[in-house]
Amino acid sequence: MKSHATTLLAEVRTFRQNHPDVRYVDLIALDIPGHFYGKRYPIEMLEKVAAGSPLKLPQNAVLLGVQGGLFKIGDYCFNDGDPDANRRLVPGTLKPVSWESQPLGQMLITSDGSEAPIEFEPREVLAKVLERLQRKGIHPVVAFELEFYLFDKKLDNGLPQCARDPLSDDPDDQPNLHIERLSRFSEVLDDMAQTAKDQGIDITVITAEIGPGQFEINFGHQGDGMRAADWAALFCRSTRGVALKHGYRASFMAKPYLQFPGSGMHVHVSLYDGAGNNLLAAHQQQPLRHAVAGCLELLPHCMPIFSPNHNAFRRLGGTVNAATRASWGFEDRDACVRIPESDPRNLRIEHRLASADANPYLVLAAILVGLEHGLEAKREPIAPLNEDRTSGTDFPLEMLDAVRAMQHQPVLRDKLGAEFVDVYCENKRQDHLAFQQEIPAREYRWFL
Repeated sequence: MKSHATTLLAEVRTFRQNHPDVRYVDLIALDIPGHFYGKRYPIEMLEKVAAGSPLKLPQNAVLLGVQGGLFKIGDYCFNDGDPDANRRLVPGTLKPVSWESQPLGQMLITSDGSEAPIEFEPREVLAKVLERLQRKGIHPVVAFELEFYLFDKKLDNGLPQCARDPLSDDPDDQPNLHIERLSRFSEVLDDMAQTAKDQGIDITVITAEIGPGQFEINFGHQGDGMRAADWAALFCRSTRGVALKHGYRASFMAKPYLQFPGSGMHVHVSLYDGAGNNLLAAHQQQPLRHAVAGCLELLPHCMPIFSPNHNAFRRLGGTVNAATRASWGFEDRDACVRIPESDPRNLRIEHRLASADANPYLVLAAILVGLEHGLEAKREPIAPLNEDRTSGTDFPLEMLDAVRAMQHQPVLRDKLGAEFVDVYCENKRQDHLAFQQEIPAREYRWFL
């Protein structure tokens, strides 16, 4: 059996043979706000790393704020000497980058699985949840769906402009939910889909959504939850790059327009035992009800993960299918937790609350912890929306309230890790406060 290093080295050498013009590879990882950070390595140095040479990056790179700055979080960033931390290459993720002007490669890196993983690294948080579930004989199957907007490449005084429809400059002329819009933007959408497939991502359905220039792309169901989250992260990166190549901006911003629907991250999750039996479907679907109850109980405490910034909270209670209360229902898109119609083999939940710009590793970790907690607590959920349209429990609709609700929740501290919860909450608190340190023009118009 090949060793880990031998397999990685073979992957790098095969890549070099297939892409002899590539001189550099971006080694990338997702930070807490969901942005990629990393280093650009010469391809020959990558071979050395694959063979076992150390790969180190600053530990505190994970703690970057939305704008890339560092906040004082406990002893991190300013009282710890800014130490390096080991990373490792993620096998199977070395792929060509086709949207840059020069030949380039990219490869995921992570601290999970290393000798001293970073407790608050998003990928490590998810890894711990998946490992714990596996020890319990629970095997998730996961599929992400991501909505995004296309904008014109040029901003208008800093504001986004609707994507130029090849047949009309009027956004009202774009047919909502219509197959024709897919045809009008087929050149860029086809390139996005093919580029994602070249990255190893299983792209399935493409839908024109309600907002002008808004689309949704679905991924295949994946038995490796980590890989499913990798796909969501990598898709955002490649889609932005392809859009720029075609003269557009692609944005996963949660609520770019007040008058149009926001963009969400929908996550389908089913749970199986080691023999392949659907755990949610057993005993006349009683475990499904328990799992839903657990998700709804923890949902108000996970809002900083599902709505990770000021703009994401604007999406809640929006024009279409964005709830303001924790709710569930069968075939009901107004619910936070929807149960799609399916046979017992494919019974699953669809978690619909997260914004498209949320961190996919943390979103999936939070959903799985909710399901796990529900299966353990075995409580009955509140009434589904199908029985009571007023059913639901409140959750925070403002970041500082959300952080307070998350930070001291005992189940989250236990199952996501107390160190992660503290670091994440302080990162969100500091980002929110930093966002408030600018007076917008409207404030002068109102109060000057």
